[in-house]
Amino acid sequence: MSTNTPARDFESVSDLSVRLGLSFSNLSLLTRALTHRSYVNENPSASQDNERLEFLGDAVLDFIVGAWAYNRFPELREGDLTKIRSALVRNEQLAKFARKLELGSALRLGRGEYLSGGHLRDALLGSLFEAVVGAVYLDAGLKAVEAFVNPLLESARESILTKIHDPKSQLQEWAQAQKMNAPRYRTVATAGPDHAKEFEVDVEVGGRVVGHGHGTSTHAAQQAAAADAMKNLEIG
Repeated sequence: MSTNTPARDFESVSDLSVRLGLSFSNLSLLTRALTHRSYVNENPSASQDNERLEFLGDAVLDFIVGAWAYNRFPELREGDLTKIRSALVRNEQLAKFARKLELGSALRLGRGEYLSGGHLRDALLGSLFEAVVGAVYLDAGLKAVEAFVNPLLESARESILTKIHDPKSQLQEWAQAQKMNAPRYRTVATAGPDHAKEFEVDVEVGGRVVGHGHGTSTHAAQQAAAADAMKNLEIG
Protein backbone atom coordinates (compact mmCIF):
# COMPACT_ATOMS: atom_id res chain seq x y z
CA MET A 1 0.00 0.00 0.00
CA SER A 2 1.34 3.42 -0.93
CA THR A 3 2.27 5.76 1.90
CA ASN A 4 2.56 8.80 -0.34
CA THR A 5 0.62 11.83 0.77
CA PRO A 6 -2.14 12.64 -1.77
CA ALA A 7 -1.46 15.57 -4.06
CA ARG A 8 -2.96 18.81 -2.94
CA ASP A 9 -5.92 20.19 -4.91
CA PHE A 10 -5.37 23.84 -5.80
CA GLU A 11 -8.18 26.24 -6.49
CA SER A 12 -8.19 26.71 -10.25
CA VAL A 13 -6.86 29.94 -11.69
CA SER A 14 -10.12 30.61 -13.53
CA ASP A 15 -12.18 30.02 -10.37
CA LEU A 16 -9.93 32.35 -8.40
CA SER A 17 -10.15 35.12 -10.99
CA VAL A 18 -13.96 34.90 -10.96
CA ARG A 19 -14.10 34.81 -7.16
CA LEU A 20 -11.89 37.90 -6.89
CA GLY A 21 -13.67 39.72 -9.71
CA LEU A 22 -10.48 39.95 -11.77
CA SER A 23 -11.13 39.80 -15.51
CA PHE A 24 -7.73 38.65 -16.77
CA SER A 25 -7.21 38.78 -20.51
CA ASN A 26 -4.08 36.66 -19.99
CA LEU A 27 -4.69 34.05 -17.30
CA SER A 28 -1.14 32.75 -17.64
CA LEU A 29 -0.01 35.86 -15.74
CA LEU A 30 -2.19 34.91 -12.79
CA THR A 31 -0.98 31.32 -13.01
CA ARG A 32 2.61 32.54 -12.79
CA ALA A 33 1.74 34.79 -9.84
CA LEU A 34 0.39 31.77 -7.98
CA THR A 35 3.43 29.56 -8.66
CA HIS A 36 6.13 29.27 -6.00
CA ARG A 37 9.63 28.19 -7.02
CA SER A 38 9.25 24.94 -5.01
CA TYR A 39 6.43 23.95 -7.38
CA VAL A 40 8.58 24.67 -10.44
CA ASN A 41 11.37 22.53 -8.96
CA GLU A 42 9.01 19.55 -8.80
CA ASN A 43 7.06 20.31 -12.00
CA PRO A 44 9.45 21.21 -14.85
CA SER A 45 6.50 21.93 -17.15
CA ALA A 46 5.76 24.97 -14.97
CA SER A 47 8.66 26.98 -16.31
CA GLN A 48 8.24 30.25 -14.39
CA ASP A 49 7.81 31.06 -10.71
CA ASN A 50 6.32 34.25 -9.23
CA GLU A 51 9.50 35.98 -8.03
CA ARG A 52 9.75 38.52 -10.88
CA LEU A 53 6.06 39.39 -10.50
CA GLU A 54 6.64 39.75 -6.76
CA PHE A 55 9.39 42.29 -7.47
CA LEU A 56 7.12 44.25 -9.79
CA GLY A 57 4.15 44.08 -7.43
CA ASP A 58 6.24 45.45 -4.58
CA ALA A 59 7.06 48.56 -6.61
CA VAL A 60 3.48 49.00 -7.82
CA LEU A 61 2.14 48.67 -4.29
CA ASP A 62 4.49 51.36 -3.00
CA PHE A 63 3.02 53.78 -5.54
CA ILE A 64 -0.63 52.72 -5.18
CA VAL A 65 -0.55 52.82 -1.37
CA GLY A 66 1.31 56.13 -1.37
CA ALA A 67 -1.25 57.67 -3.74
CA TRP A 68 -4.14 56.27 -1.70
CA ALA A 69 -2.73 57.68 1.56
CA TYR A 70 -2.04 61.07 -0.08
CA ASN A 71 -5.61 61.38 -1.38
CA ARG A 72 -7.31 59.74 1.61
CA PHE A 73 -5.66 61.88 4.30
CA PRO A 74 -5.18 65.43 2.96
CA GLU A 75 -4.71 66.72 6.51
CA LEU A 76 -1.68 64.53 7.34
CA ARG A 77 1.93 65.63 7.02
CA GLU A 78 4.58 63.76 5.07
CA GLY A 79 5.92 61.91 8.12
CA ASP A 80 2.54 60.39 8.99
CA LEU A 81 1.85 59.51 5.35
CA THR A 82 5.17 57.66 5.27
CA LYS A 83 4.21 55.73 8.41
CA ILE A 84 0.85 54.76 6.89
CA ARG A 85 2.46 53.54 3.68
CA SER A 86 5.13 51.60 5.57
CA ALA A 87 2.52 49.93 7.78
CA LEU A 88 0.37 48.93 4.81
CA VAL A 89 3.11 47.48 2.58
CA ARG A 90 4.93 45.53 5.29
CA ASN A 91 4.85 41.79 4.72
CA GLU A 92 2.73 41.05 7.79
CA GLN A 93 -0.06 43.31 6.53
CA LEU A 94 0.14 41.99 2.96
CA ALA A 95 -0.20 38.46 4.37
CA LYS A 96 -3.41 39.59 6.10
CA PHE A 97 -4.73 40.81 2.75
CA ALA A 98 -3.82 37.46 1.19
CA ARG A 99 -5.69 35.60 3.95
CA LYS A 100 -8.71 37.88 3.58
CA LEU A 101 -8.82 36.95 -0.13
CA GLU A 102 -8.00 33.28 0.60
CA LEU A 103 -5.16 33.38 -1.91
CA GLY A 104 -3.43 30.50 -0.14
CA SER A 105 -6.02 28.09 -1.54
CA ALA A 106 -4.64 28.70 -5.03
CA LEU A 107 -0.91 28.93 -4.20
CA ARG A 108 1.04 26.29 -6.08
CA LEU A 109 3.69 24.86 -3.78
CA GLY A 110 5.96 21.87 -3.94
CA ARG A 111 4.88 18.94 -1.80
CA GLY A 112 7.51 19.51 0.90
CA GLU A 113 6.83 23.24 1.11
CA TYR A 114 3.11 22.61 1.40
CA LEU A 115 3.45 19.89 4.03
CA SER A 116 5.65 22.20 6.11
CA GLY A 117 2.84 24.77 6.14
CA GLY A 118 4.20 27.15 3.53
CA HIS A 119 0.70 28.16 2.43
CA LEU A 120 0.08 29.48 5.96
CA ARG A 121 3.29 31.47 6.46
CA ASP A 122 3.32 35.27 6.34
CA ALA A 123 6.47 35.35 4.23
CA LEU A 124 4.96 33.33 1.38
CA LEU A 125 1.50 34.91 1.60
CA GLY A 126 2.84 38.46 1.57
CA SER A 127 5.00 37.64 -1.45
CA LEU A 128 2.03 35.96 -3.12
CA PHE A 129 -0.08 39.10 -2.72
CA GLU A 130 2.69 41.20 -4.29
CA ALA A 131 2.93 38.77 -7.21
CA VAL A 132 -0.82 38.93 -7.83
CA VAL A 133 -0.64 42.73 -7.82
CA GLY A 134 2.19 42.52 -10.36
CA ALA A 135 0.10 40.25 -12.57
CA VAL A 136 -2.93 42.57 -12.39
CA TYR A 137 -0.71 45.52 -13.33
CA LEU A 138 0.79 43.79 -16.37
CA ASP A 139 -2.60 42.56 -17.53
CA ALA A 140 -4.73 45.68 -17.01
CA GLY A 141 -2.69 48.59 -15.65
CA LEU A 142 -2.75 50.85 -12.60
CA LYS A 143 -6.50 51.51 -12.58
CA ALA A 144 -7.19 47.81 -12.26
CA VAL A 145 -4.69 47.53 -9.42
CA GLU A 146 -6.38 50.43 -7.62
CA ALA A 147 -9.79 48.77 -7.99
CA PHE A 148 -8.32 45.57 -6.55
CA VAL A 149 -6.21 47.03 -3.74
CA ASN A 150 -8.04 50.15 -2.51
CA PRO A 151 -10.96 48.29 -0.85
CA LEU A 152 -8.40 46.29 1.12
CA LEU A 153 -6.63 49.48 2.18
CA GLU A 154 -9.94 50.92 3.35
CA SER A 155 -10.62 47.79 5.40
CA ALA A 156 -7.28 48.23 7.21
CA ARG A 157 -7.54 52.00 7.62
CA GLU A 158 -8.74 52.19 11.23
CA SER A 159 -6.31 49.62 12.59
CA ILE A 160 -3.39 51.29 10.80
CA LEU A 161 -4.34 54.77 12.05
CA THR A 162 -4.64 53.44 15.59
CA LYS A 163 -1.22 51.83 15.31
CA ILE A 164 0.63 54.86 13.95
CA HIS A 165 -1.00 57.22 16.47
CA ASP A 166 -0.30 54.90 19.41
CA PRO A 167 2.17 56.83 21.63
CA LYS A 168 3.47 53.66 23.31
CA SER A 169 4.34 52.09 19.96
CA GLN A 170 5.94 55.29 18.71
CA LEU A 171 8.02 55.72 21.87
CA GLN A 172 9.19 52.11 21.67
CA GLU A 173 10.16 52.51 18.01
CA TRP A 174 12.11 55.64 18.89
CA ALA A 175 13.92 53.87 21.74
CA GLN A 176 14.83 50.98 19.44
CA ALA A 177 16.12 53.40 16.80
CA GLN A 178 18.31 54.97 19.49
CA LYS A 179 19.56 51.48 20.43
CA MET A 180 18.09 51.81 23.92
CA ASN A 181 16.13 49.29 25.97
CA ALA A 182 12.34 49.32 25.67
CA PRO A 183 10.56 51.97 27.76
CA ARG A 184 9.60 50.85 31.28
CA TYR A 185 6.25 51.87 32.76
CA ARG A 186 5.73 52.09 36.51
CA THR A 187 2.48 52.80 38.32
CA VAL A 188 3.41 55.35 40.98
CA ALA A 189 -0.01 56.10 42.50
CA THR A 190 -3.66 55.12 42.47
CA ALA A 191 -6.60 57.07 43.84
CA GLY A 192 -10.38 56.90 44.06
CA PRO A 193 -12.93 54.15 44.73
CA ASP A 194 -12.78 50.81 42.92
CA HIS A 195 -15.44 51.81 40.41
CA ALA A 196 -13.64 55.04 39.48
CA LYS A 197 -9.93 54.53 40.06
CA GLU A 198 -7.34 56.92 38.72
CA PHE A 199 -3.84 55.69 37.90
CA GLU A 200 -0.60 57.66 37.69
CA VAL A 201 2.26 56.21 35.67
CA ASP A 202 5.88 57.17 35.03
CA VAL A 203 7.79 55.99 31.97
CA GLU A 204 11.56 55.53 31.98
CA VAL A 205 13.85 55.46 28.96
CA GLY A 206 17.58 54.98 29.35
CA GLY A 207 17.26 54.78 33.12
CA ARG A 208 15.53 58.15 33.64
CA VAL A 209 11.92 59.23 33.93
CA VAL A 210 10.95 61.01 30.72
CA GLY A 211 7.16 61.17 31.00
CA HIS A 212 4.25 61.12 33.40
CA GLY A 213 0.58 60.42 32.78
CA HIS A 214 -2.68 59.52 34.44
CA GLY A 215 -5.89 57.82 33.37
CA THR A 216 -8.82 55.68 34.43
CA SER A 217 -6.89 52.49 33.55
CA THR A 218 -3.24 51.53 33.59
CA HIS A 219 -3.31 51.33 29.80
CA ALA A 220 -4.71 54.84 29.45
CA ALA A 221 -2.19 56.16 31.97
CA GLN A 222 0.68 54.49 30.11
CA GLN A 223 -0.47 56.00 26.82
CA ALA A 224 -0.62 59.42 28.44
CA ALA A 225 2.85 58.95 29.92
CA ALA A 226 4.21 57.91 26.52
CA ALA A 227 2.64 60.98 24.89
CA ASP A 228 4.17 63.18 27.58
CA ALA A 229 7.56 61.53 27.02
CA MET A 230 7.37 62.15 23.27
CA LYS A 231 6.64 65.80 23.93
CA ASN A 232 9.50 66.10 26.41
CA LEU A 233 11.91 64.28 24.11
CA GLU A 234 10.67 66.29 21.09
CA ILE A 235 9.82 63.14 19.10
CA GLY A 236 7.64 63.49 16.04
